[in-house]
Amino acid sequence: MLSSRHILDNALDAVGNTPLIRLDKIAAEEGLKCNLLGKLECLSVGGSVKDRIAKAMVLAAEKEGKLIPGQSVVIEPTSGNTGIGLAMACAVKGYSVIITMPNKMSREKEALLRALGAKVVRTPDTEPWDSPNSHIGVAQRLEREIPHAIILDQYRNPNNPLAHEYTTGPEIIDAVISTPSSLSRPSSMKVDAFIAGAGTGGTITGISRALKKTHNPGCIVVGVDPVGSILAFPDNLNDHGVGEPYVVEGIGYDFIPQVLSRDPGDVDIWQKITDEEAFKAVQRLMRKEGLLVGGSSGSALSGALAWLKSEQGRKVAETEGMNVVVLLPDGIRNYMSKEWFLDFALCSEPSSLVSQSGEVAALEASMQRASL
Repeated sequence: MLSSRHILDNALDAVGNTPLIRLDKIAAEEGLKCNLLGKLECLSVGGSVKDRIAKAMVLAAEKEGKLIPGQSVVIEPTSGNTGIGLAMACAVKGYSVIITMPNKMSREKEALLRALGAKVVRTPDTEPWDSPNSHIGVAQRLEREIPHAIILDQYRNPNNPLAHEYTTGPEIIDAVISTPSSLSRPSSMKVDAFIAGAGTGGTITGISRALKKTHNPGCIVVGVDPVGSILAFPDNLNDHGVGEPYVVEGIGYDFIPQVLSRDPGDVDIWQKITDEEAFKAVQRLMRKEGLLVGGSSGSALSGALAWLKSEQGRKVAETEGMNVVVLLPDGIRNYMSKEWFLDFALCSEPSSLVSQSGEVAALEASMQRASL
């Protein structure tokens, strides 16, 4: 990754290199003694953690001769963020793109994809993953029918977890070991726990391998899976609410992607999280930490806080200097028309001092009367 102090050749050079930010206010509210840290992936150039795998898959396909300039059509089934990353990469590289995406995914994602030049095909939410009418099945049909079409396949492509093993994980490690421990901010100087949601599973698998192989073999990795999904292990964790629809986007599936390692050596433990828990956590991240993140970031934070209350997690939570890193995958940009966001954004009370100001309320009432 080139430094931002240099002129970058193109947008792909601005993928990743995102900050690790202290979540001190939430940590204080929860009574945590450990350091609670958020890896803020919405600051990548395309707006999400999926920029990394899109770049890696396109560059690898070019190196392997699978992409032909002026001929190849890249097709990808996605919940949106991988599609945006691929559309961005293909805009830079000059490839055509078709994205298949379930109907529940936000209009903002579709608008961004179209703005980047992609063709978007929507598919029914209710179709199982192996149905010919699912976003995966439709993509496979298009690949068969369109000359020079190729699915880079985030669900099976080894460059998905490798992108995180080689970039996201090392960035987290570098930020932690480069920040000195002090009396006011003690640090173990290592990543003691890592928490992330799982969709394809490439993110949590790749980062786990980076942390455990090269940095701290004792790092506890916690996977977060929405209620209704089947990714958590052991399988009985998924019994409650299995098959029920969930609103949060980008994590959870009704099948196990090949790039997800459910090996306890990679992901030590799993937490199941509801939509309600996720969206309340988003609101806390916004109101307490000023971070404009999306729903899956709320899932990750909610899962982290739930784990820190468990018997295993309390030992970490109660130890000064231990570093707990939460992966915040994307920003609110993609969800601003969603009902869950508008419910609290437009209906929530302003900060306490503003709420107590009678002058503001009187002026607001005056403005409303003037507009009639």
